[in-house]
Amino acid sequence: MNTPRQELEARVAAAVHRLFSPAPPAPYVRPCPDLRHGDFQTNAALVLAKEAKANPRDLAAKLAAALALADLADQPDIAGPGFLNFRLKPAYLAQQISLRATDSRLGLPAVANPETFVIDYSSPNIAKEMHVGHLRSSVLGDALARLYRFLGHTVITDNHIGDWGTGFGMILFGYKRDGDPEKLRQDPFGHLESIYRRVQEEAKADESIREAAKRELVLLQQGDAANLELWNRFLKYSLEALDTIYRRLGVKFDHTLGESFYNDALPGVVADLLKLGLARESEGAVAIFSDGKLPPKDDPFLVSRDGKYDDNPLLVRKSDGGYNYATTDLATIRYRHDHFHAKRVLYIVDGRQQMHFRQLFAAARRWGYGAMDLEHVWFGAILGADKKPIKTREGGDVKLKALLAEAEERAGKIIAEKRPELPEAERAALGRVVGLGALKYADLAQNRNLDYVFSWEKLLAFDGNTAPYVQNAYVRIRSLFRKAGLEQAPVAEVALTEPAELALAAKLLDFADSVHLAASEYRPHYLCLYLFELATLFHKFYEACPVLTAAAPVRDSRLVLCDLTARTLRLGLDLLGIEVVEQM
Repeated sequence: MNTPRQELEARVAAAVHRLFSPAPPAPYVRPCPDLRHGDFQTNAALVLAKEAKANPRDLAAKLAAALALADLADQPDIAGPGFLNFRLKPAYLAQQISLRATDSRLGLPAVANPETFVIDYSSPNIAKEMHVGHLRSSVLGDALARLYRFLGHTVITDNHIGDWGTGFGMILFGYKRDGDPEKLRQDPFGHLESIYRRVQEEAKADESIREAAKRELVLLQQGDAANLELWNRFLKYSLEALDTIYRRLGVKFDHTLGESFYNDALPGVVADLLKLGLARESEGAVAIFSDGKLPPKDDPFLVSRDGKYDDNPLLVRKSDGGYNYATTDLATIRYRHDHFHAKRVLYIVDGRQQMHFRQLFAAARRWGYGAMDLEHVWFGAILGADKKPIKTREGGDVKLKALLAEAEERAGKIIAEKRPELPEAERAALGRVVGLGALKYADLAQNRNLDYVFSWEKLLAFDGNTAPYVQNAYVRIRSLFRKAGLEQAPVAEVALTEPAELALAAKLLDFADSVHLAASEYRPHYLCLYLFELATLFHKFYEACPVLTAAAPVRDSRLVLCDLTARTLRLGLDLLGIEVVEQM
């Protein structure tokens, strides 16, 4: 079913088509900036007037007269230089609420032309504990996967972990010398990371340590049995520790194909690039250079220095014969094309890697993979109160495991203050849902391209654009139904008369547009904002419009409105990977 915006857009387009020839550009309808003046607005008359060199208010009047809106909206008002403002009719709103109340998808049909998406997110290194920076990639990727699956696309999620490379030479050397199997089993990240840092520091001052680590890496790459056995042990314990965090976050992957999975394919990738003339040798290495087909300012293989452009090649084989991230990423693109038949691949990686992905995608297009839509969905940093990337008091990275534990603990204390009568186990369960939901929502509610300042007080607040505020609106509705002795709303005719009812109903009908906007722009913060506004309008409705004490026809109509609001809040939060609770 169409949303109100889509229905208005279709009718404005029909009227424009009747009035003007040849066919003008499709009109655009948007929510009215000031809801006191209407629900929706179009600037179609201004766009047409510019092309026709006519008075836009005169064209707006003609367009308004040509519109067929009797069942949908009042006659539009002409505002400013020629905007048309529309106010939806109560009867139309009531009809649409009734339709969505009986629809399991709440008025959001699956897409007509589904595609296959591969979403690459989280991507930690196996020998290092996940830190706060992995939170953004993990929850953003998970939310996008949920959104696209709900819309009907085929979604393949892939955790492209760092499980190969130069760092493992130092880890292998250090573990053989100082490793403790029991510490590895109990705390794989902590043990391996401490070994890595110790060897790294030693190698800075002692060339023999550096050379010994390189020899261990060469042995691993050559398939040495002892080093492969150790590496497989590191991988096993690390993946188990990662899975514990992912289960806690509610994040799942279809595949965990690390860098090692593509290792055998790397020589073939470079050979193919050389054969096709896409890469060439330079100073003993192999790299991809500019082909001169793009303007220099748009060419990722050129860089501007002192007023002229120099080469900025993408290295695919080092002078010592080793490979790097770019080689692995190209092999990954080929695999995802050949095995997953991906139409789109989304890389959920922080903004510092923008140049890498510009070069990678340009190289892939030149290699013959231009039919795939490759997107770098990048994000900013999480900052501390000092507006610098968040760190521990000791100056280290904030570990994700510690952050999740603190979120649950802080939320548990708030729940204990609000509901001291609850058993400890129930308080702990509520603390988990509220704390982790607040942490996820605080991240997803930001425009992903911006850095944001982390604040426990803000993200756990029960007012403002936070998960607890939205979750509490759901809890309030479920409490209302418990008082009524009902699980769901009765079948009833919906009638809307009060301003608070009409405002809530209109917002409920915006759900599909918000989901599509969040998905199409890879920005879940649009859905967060929608849920916050819906919760706000529900609270206003709850204060202004008695439900259980109202007369039977009004009571039942308002119960339908409440039930649809609860289902919308629950579904919206679920699409963000956030749980709800029945009591708080």
